[in-house]
Amino acid sequence: MTTEVPIATPDQVRESVRVKYAESARRVAAADGGGCGPGSCRTESVDPVTSNLYAADEIATVPDAALAVSLGCGNPTALADLALGETVLDLGSGGGIDVLLSAQRVGLSGFAYGLDMTDEMLHLAERNKAAAGVENVAFLKGQIEDIPLPDQAVDVVISNCVINLAADKGQVLREAFRVLRPGGRFAVSDVVSQGELPADLRQDMEAWVGCVAGALEEGEYRRLLASAGFADIEVQVTRVYDPRELAASIGTDGGCCGSSPTWDESAFARFDASGGRVVSAFVRARKRLA
Repeated sequence: MTTEVPIATPDQVRESVRVKYAESARRVAAADGGGCGPGSCRTESVDPVTSNLYAADEIATVPDAALAVSLGCGNPTALADLALGETVLDLGSGGGIDVLLSAQRVGLSGFAYGLDMTDEMLHLAERNKAAAGVENVAFLKGQIEDIPLPDQAVDVVISNCVINLAADKGQVLREAFRVLRPGGRFAVSDVVSQGELPADLRQDMEAWVGCVAGALEEGEYRRLLASAGFADIEVQVTRVYDPRELAASIGTDGGCCGSSPTWDESAFARFDASGGRVVSAFVRARKRLA
């Protein structure tokens, strides 16, 4: 018998996300003056979502604290084909790792913005910016559903496992479209579900993975992007997750939303039989030229 889990409201989801990321930022900032080494501010378990996302040469160019607080599911900076002179916006920039890497790729003639709603993350990101010695970066406070930039302000919108956390994903995509210049690119790493999962399993999954991966179904993701005005939509799978590994990983800390996994082997068997799966993917789209 599956235990019914109440579905969180948008405000509850947003507050759970804020609390989780604020705690991560405080933990990293407190470790060795904000300079803890890679992995030293994390749990001992290997997270199947956030681990091993960046190449060694990339890790070497950013402060340890930026890596230690990274909670993404991909590496959008490596996949976005950033060019010198471009302006980039990272939605949900956290400790700033993808902003700092983007700033390197666009060069001094380009610029990288990071947007986050969590004061503690913004403070840590500013420390990481100073430690990295970069100047073509600015961190902004705000929600990704209401981007504090004018229309047509950027060439590329990136994000790393954050849109799945949004209370109104359609509004996030409309805002991304608004701030992009004609011909601009949407290039994000995100967690996506594929196929139809049994309703009770999906409800349980959102309860214990929702703060990390409140995944849109791929078809719905494509629909929302098209509805926002995007064209040339692509979804490229980068990792396929075993739900047993997700349950074991999140079970080590009781779950990011304060609830622990409730699945048993019969539930896993029904998940397998459903044909659905949970993946991380690189999601691309383009704003047409006017």
